[in-house]
Amino acid sequence: MHGNSVPDSYVYVTEEGVTRHYADGSVDALAWEDVVEVRVVGDPDILYILLDRDGQGCVVPQSATDTAFLARLRYLPDFDLDRLGEAVEAARDDYVVVWRSPEPPSPLPDFEYD
Repeated sequence: MHGNSVPDSYVYVTEEGVTRHYADGSVDALAWEDVVEVRVVGDPDILYILLDRDGQGCVVPQSATDTAFLARLRYLPDFDLDRLGEAVEAARDDYVVVWRSPEPPSPLPDFEYD
């Protein structure tokens, strides 16, 4: 018999934004136009954390990403895919900011992720 193959979450990337649906029914969603910061953390899996001006975010596991997600990140002003790749390779328990809006809000609050 096979084990439970239902993932703990689903991630949808559209032109409008990114949405993560969790198995418990909760949802994180963020419009691309509201993203002001992109972080990478290794926890131990690689997570991409997208934040808005209020410090609200959407956590996207690397295992749930595809070319559409990475392609859409490139549309953020001056987004550097090489910097993203370096951050992923060096990911540790602490986060690395790989992109910040040219007009970021004053310090973003700490973001708690699961």
